Amino acid sequence: MSHILVIDDEKSIRKALTEILITEGYKVDEAVDGLEGYNLIKSKSYDCVLSDIKMPKLDGLELLARLQKENIDLPIIMISGHGSTDTAVEAVKNGAFDYISKPPDLNRLLITIRNALDKATLVNETITLKRQVNGLQDIIGDSESIKRIKSTIDRVAPTEARILVTGANGSGKELVAKWVHEKSNRRGKTLVEVNCAAIPSELIDSELFGHEKGAFTTAIKQRIGKFEQADGGTLFLDEIGDMSLSAQAKVLRALQEGKITRVGGEKDVDVNVRVIAATNKDLLKEIEAGNFRMDLYHRLNVIEIFVPSLNDHRDDIPLLANYFLVQICNEYKRKKPTLDQDASNLLMNHNWTGNIRELRNVMERLVILCDEKITTDDIKKFVFPA
Repeated sequence: MSHILVIDDEKSIRKALTEILITEGYKVDEAVDGLEGYNLIKSKSYDCVLSDIKMPKLDGLELLARLQKENIDLPIIMISGHGSTDTAVEAVKNGAFDYISKPPDLNRLLITIRNALDKATLVNETITLKRQVNGLQDIIGDSESIKRIKSTIDRVAPTEARILVTGANGSGKELVAKWVHEKSNRRGKTLVEVNCAAIPSELIDSELFGHEKGAFTTAIKQRIGKFEQADGGTLFLDEIGDMSLSAQAKVLRALQEGKITRVGGEKDVDVNVRVIAATNKDLLKEIEAGNFRMDLYHRLNVIEIFVPSLNDHRDDIPLLANYFLVQICNEYKRKKPTLDQDASNLLMNHNWTGNIRELRNVMERLVILCDEKITTDDIKKFVFPA
């Protein structure tokens, strides 16, 4: 059932529209002015909004501008009794789906709503397909810890706050970073990922900041670094705790001043980058040991998102197991086997030292080696052979 918000300061108009829409099978909420409507849009999920233009506190065009600024993609249909061609053109230019004069023609109103909902469905399907193509998986789980992570992402993603994602290897830190970017105002730009632990210390400067031709023996041409590649978008610094102190100092400068200098270069290059960092280390202990800069830690840790190990949210294992079964069977073009309840219980009681990454590998093994049903015998034979 589609959920529609009606915003109008005239009670009679609101009630008339609400009654019509409920009769047509829609779920409807009402708001008495633009500000109340804005707060409802921020707190609930709607499929379409009908909004008056002339209202107290926040008029329809101001509401539209605010939603556009915050990249809230929602079809807004403007309905006004003070309309003119110029007003209609301005509303549509500023992102309104359509403009209807009061009193609205009922047939035109219902057709416009249906078209707006159809467009929203197509947009959502496109986003879903894009995520699938880019390999963006859902964050699976109903446990309190996973709900808290999802809620935090929803709250902080639209801001420019830097985020430090902490947790054990294989727990899903990279997925959290991807969803922060996907739900941010930078999602139309690039997400650039750097595994700091995989880059030799002598190459990290060139990797992050780029180099000029001739900067060193093998620098046969200019190279653009990760900071410049991520300009306007998001830079994900994975395993930041393994970065050398000299590179940390340069990252700190980039965060403080929004400038970097290529290796062998003299000119500053302006960069507009949101940094998300991740680590499996206790950075406060690394600071005490002299391995990590305190000032960089405080720059990165505006918001911390802790991702628990799989052993700390075992109730999510059946959901994750079935999610991986569907995903893997689609990849292999095989029929999905069922997971026996006793087998699922065995998985829940296992010590998952490799976290979610280990669970996915186990489910892939079971898809390959089992028949139509995964039983406790299969788990004992293929997962815990010892």
